[in-house]
Amino acid sequence: MSKGKLLAVCFIWLALFATGAALWRLVVTPLRQEATEQAKTEAQQNALQATQGELPYDHELTIALDSFSGYAVLRSSTFSRLLREQKIKLNLIDDAADYAGRLQSLSNGKTQMAAFTIDALIKTTAQLGSSPATIVALIDETQGADAMVAYKDVIKNVDDLNQPDVRFVVTPDSPSETLARVVINTFALDRLPDQPFTLATDADDVFNRYRKTEKNSREVFVVWEPYVSRILANDAMHVVVDSSQFTGYIVDCLVADRDFLVKQPEVAQKIIDCYFRAQYEFRQPSAMQKLVIADAGGEKAMDATVAEKLVGGIRWKNTQENFSHFGLQSTGTTQHIADMVTNITRVLIETNAITKDPTDGQPNRLYYDRLLRSLFDSGFHPGDEAEVVPDAFQLPALSDAQWETLVPVGTLSVPDLVFPRGTTTLTAASEHILDTLVEKLATWPRYYVIVRGNASLQGDLEANKRLAAQRAQAASDYLVRRGVSPNRIRSVGVQPSGTTKVNFSLGQLPY
Repeated sequence: MSKGKLLAVCFIWLALFATGAALWRLVVTPLRQEATEQAKTEAQQNALQATQGELPYDHELTIALDSFSGYAVLRSSTFSRLLREQKIKLNLIDDAADYAGRLQSLSNGKTQMAAFTIDALIKTTAQLGSSPATIVALIDETQGADAMVAYKDVIKNVDDLNQPDVRFVVTPDSPSETLARVVINTFALDRLPDQPFTLATDADDVFNRYRKTEKNSREVFVVWEPYVSRILANDAMHVVVDSSQFTGYIVDCLVADRDFLVKQPEVAQKIIDCYFRAQYEFRQPSAMQKLVIADAGGEKAMDATVAEKLVGGIRWKNTQENFSHFGLQSTGTTQHIADMVTNITRVLIETNAITKDPTDGQPNRLYYDRLLRSLFDSGFHPGDEAEVVPDAFQLPALSDAQWETLVPVGTLSVPDLVFPRGTTTLTAASEHILDTLVEKLATWPRYYVIVRGNASLQGDLEANKRLAAQRAQAASDYLVRRGVSPNRIRSVGVQPSGTTKVNFSLGQLPY
């Protein structure tokens, strides 16, 4: 072999050796190191598993909510303890009332349950364009904890709100906004601007705006406790309307991700069971007051007087009430959840909060009764003492003298009734209007109803007066036949003014 060929062979072997060395360093060695590390990791994991204890839970539950005191039971150690006994770990996320984000977290599976007001659930469902969550239980209903407050010499009653310069100072997407929308929808306030709201960032902002307002202002401050009491400390202010006067509009509910309900129904069932057992522990007002004080951060954050006022303005819904609201038992007076959803949706649409009913006229799409039905069928009771469904509020009958002393509240928004010329006969269209009014009056049970008839100025004035009174009486009689208590309604004729309208207004006894 020539010297050149020998050198070529040497170079080839040297190249092969270098390549092999490089492959060994770059491929084989890392693979061996990776295998060694993997074996080491597996050994560590095996050792960890062999030497660790058992978790006290089999499932994790994440609930999204905010700091509202009505959700204090969900934040209580009692609820957490009962869940842990069922091997469920509770995680709570306070999203500062970001309802859109709350619904989105249910949609993407980050949370399994959440607390909503029914109106917020309807609004966010409409905005999202889909319905990833459904109501599984009702938590509470405000009964005076939310109020519209204004200067008493400027806004004496609801009718005084019917001015183009009136503004409602509200926290958007809150019960205060809902209260304002319910009032706007219920009463004849046609002179209000298209957008009568001044949007504040939160209740503190509403309160600070009140402190800066002029005494002759037509601003109406819509807030909740304890801000209501703080504003009312000024004797010049008074409550125009609060949430104790109506029912079925500001209702908090527990909702669940639909996917979670389908995949883990037994876990969802345990959660509902534990919630009602926890709520039962705080059934007495004194116990609930202690809970909301602790939930707020102690007596430095909320004193006993404020707690008493707050608890008095919220009605927590017990198991029996939920059974009734979901139609599992009949009490004859409890509003069905389907009617709540329908009524709230109508208010939101008619006040331009949403453009379309997200349930497409099927309110049952927004609630799920199977968990409560299972409790009902099993004879579930959260404790030894019997729970009660509160009786429907009934106004007492009034004497003629008392009817004359009624304080005007406001004129209802009711389409004109149609009567054939010169008669008191209600047309089918008028009866339909009155049927709708019956439903509306059922949600405002604490006010008396005054029906005022009117008539033409042409012809015999005395005959027209009689006709006005008879038309009012015909409308009143129809309402009574449809279920309105005769104790709360009175018809009167007024001096004819040239119209044939029948007006409906609400009133209350003076304090």
